[in-house]
Amino acid sequence: MDPISERLRARHPQRIDLSLDRMRVLCAALGEPQHRLPPVIHVAGTNGKGSTVALLRAIAEAAGLKVHVYTSPHLVRFNERIRLAGELITDEALNGILDRIEVVASEATVFESTTAAAFVAMSETPADLAVIEVGLGGVLDATNVIERPLLSLITPVDLDHAEFLGTSLRGVAVEKAGILKPGARGLIARQDPEAMEAIEAAALAVGAPLTVMGVDFDAWAERGGLAFQDQECFLDLPAPALAGPHQIDNAGLAVAAALELDLPEAAIAEGLRTVRWPARMQRLTEGPYAEAARAADAELWLDGGHNPHAARALALTLARRQASAPRPTALIVGMLGNKDAGGFFEALKESGATVFTVGFDGAAAEPEALAAVARGNGLGATAAGTVEQALTHALRLGAGRVVICGSLYLAGEVLGAARETWPT
Repeated sequence: MDPISERLRARHPQRIDLSLDRMRVLCAALGEPQHRLPPVIHVAGTNGKGSTVALLRAIAEAAGLKVHVYTSPHLVRFNERIRLAGELITDEALNGILDRIEVVASEATVFESTTAAAFVAMSETPADLAVIEVGLGGVLDATNVIERPLLSLITPVDLDHAEFLGTSLRGVAVEKAGILKPGARGLIARQDPEAMEAIEAAALAVGAPLTVMGVDFDAWAERGGLAFQDQECFLDLPAPALAGPHQIDNAGLAVAAALELDLPEAAIAEGLRTVRWPARMQRLTEGPYAEAARAADAELWLDGGHNPHAARALALTLARRQASAPRPTALIVGMLGNKDAGGFFEALKESGATVFTVGFDGAAAEPEALAAVARGNGLGATAAGTVEQALTHALRLGAGRVVICGSLYLAGEVLGAARETWPT
């Protein structure tokens, strides 16, 4: 565990307690930093939040803007959550701000403390734009003390975190739509009709105008690139440098936001070409795991998707790769114990992949139990213990394409195994 994570775990409650009361008190004690940020783009949703944030950042920076970014969780180092004008916050700066926070609010949760630290750092560092990702839900998420965003974005909504958000898609959509604010335009990704209905009702209730993908604008893959069209323009753009067909929709949402910011087409194209977002169908080419795969002439990929919606995106990505370059495929899967493993494997049952289940530090599902769930969904599965053991086994059996997937925590352990693979 990195030093910042150790400090936060030692000094702040680790519980998830969705409430804005403590956060409002904390922000007031710190001088209301959330009201002194650059123009804010607030991003909620179930899947695609991080990719959309990364795409927006890349586009804005290509246009010459200085951009603050707040995301969660981190993969290897806690500092990854806070990016100030393009650079990860330093340990020294973050520790100094946490010292100030602990003087006024030692009872704040880890996420509340981190969010407040991000707001303080961003309010004290000049920038042109702040892109803020919701942690969980929306209505009562700690980031939702932001009252006047420039734009509110909602990526695809699906079921996840059922213990906090419930098992109703409509209910989850209501939570996500809590970031919509009076007068601030909401840009909405393609949604299930039930979710869209809830978002539209929430927008009407607060007076937030909406721009909706598939209605007011759209994006699709065309001739190896990305076509984007709205009411005023058609753009012929490069495909985003993020693997998977689902990234077309994420890119479309980011492009719509970029046009709301009046960013030039050249910057949009450059951002799509240069975007990077670790552990989202990331091709691993460095580190010990990549070396082992390369020695066996196999591809190695890493994906942190951890719910059925993400698994469906992974299944479609694998199907398209198999259609263009068939290879025996293996999945190395580790998941948190509270995730919908059945739904995850059900989405992948047609992939034809062999599954190896693994554990990782934290509240991971037992590999044997996870393998049993995979087998129950028609997949051949073996409990392998560690990623190294699973990869060795998969390569010995002739896998030519291996995907490590199922959890961002597992992805963080994989990236943390070698300094050259740490996110920067």
